Amino acid sequence: MSSLEESLLLIKHGAVDLLLEADLVERLKIGRPLKIKAGFDPTAPDLHLGHTVLINKLRQFQELGHHIMFLIGDFTGMIGDPTGKNITRKPLTREEIIVNAKTYQEQVFKILDPERTEVLFNSAWFERMSPVDFIHLAAKHTVARMLERDDFSKRYASGQPIAIHEFLYPLVQGFDSVAMCADVELGGTDQKFNLLVGRELQKHYGQPPQVVLTMPILEGLDGVQKMSKSLGNYVGIREEPNEMFGKLMSISDELMWRYFELLSFYPIREISRWRYQISEEGLNPRDVKFKLAEELVARFHGAEVGRHALATFIERFQKGMLPENLVEVQVRSHAGRLLIANLLKEAGLVVSTSEALRLIQQGAVRIDGERIESRDLVLATGSNHVYQVGKRRAAKVLVV
Repeated sequence: MSSLEESLLLIKHGAVDLLLEADLVERLKIGRPLKIKAGFDPTAPDLHLGHTVLINKLRQFQELGHHIMFLIGDFTGMIGDPTGKNITRKPLTREEIIVNAKTYQEQVFKILDPERTEVLFNSAWFERMSPVDFIHLAAKHTVARMLERDDFSKRYASGQPIAIHEFLYPLVQGFDSVAMCADVELGGTDQKFNLLVGRELQKHYGQPPQVVLTMPILEGLDGVQKMSKSLGNYVGIREEPNEMFGKLMSISDELMWRYFELLSFYPIREISRWRYQISEEGLNPRDVKFKLAEELVARFHGAEVGRHALATFIERFQKGMLPENLVEVQVRSHAGRLLIANLLKEAGLVVSTSEALRLIQQGAVRIDGERIESRDLVLATGSNHVYQVGKRRAAKVLVV
């Protein structure tokens, strides 16, 4: 297999769309480092594993010798990305963006090589543009084309408002590619429309259109909805190591393979071998999940911390504290929220909420091995944890 074929296999691994592969092949044949762009609006102070799907792909491009341009959308963040929203999204303040952008820079270098990564802010070019420049940019696209976007068309058809500034978002994201002379832009599948706008704008400005590579949206711990802090089904990359390890061990055996595909740096052959050993040779999926959890904790906290988190988990969960095969239970939330006492009762771990409150006060209730003290703890839809009451009652509970 040629080096070009090997590069293509690595680039395409785990991806959904590659538009256009022929364009990418032609640029790879030239032999120069390609300019690889990915943009992130600093909408929250912390990144979670869902964000790292794109960053992992950037790292693969980096290992192939290409130039990584990590764009922080400090200007676009003040517009508010309408992608996937059925209501107008509230834009961030300048102060919020500055705080969040600083933490993004710190966190991204847990994965990327800072010496080979260019960090840019799109305010650098947009704040120099005049109102006339923005009018000229808006003239490059039509309302009809904007309404081809799924979320815009649904909102328009249902009579929900679409603010004029929301139409600007795909244009300014696309213009980023012009300003950066991007060869390739990465984004989630929900960003496909915006990335294609970038291709069209580059043509308008006399540049070769960028190649578009979309990556899947990572499911959260519940295995159903996309990973999101607001849904409580996320793993933050700055979470405490034992908390991160425990959350990863709570995912289903089937979801584990999805996480390996999109988050792990283990060789594809190695992962395939483990899958065969589980299906044909009786290897316990738990032992493979250990490898995933340790790898990800080590990536963000260091190898020694990863090993310690594994040892702590084994000590906590396998030496008599929990049964080998936990019962899995789903409980229904009320308006997306559920008090801990109600959860324990509906999961069958206590007889009544009063018993639950008494046991919490006695320190007899644990979540993922950690003793809880608050009787007012509220769990959100999508949360998926191991609950233990005393030494004999335990269950893995998903809030739906």
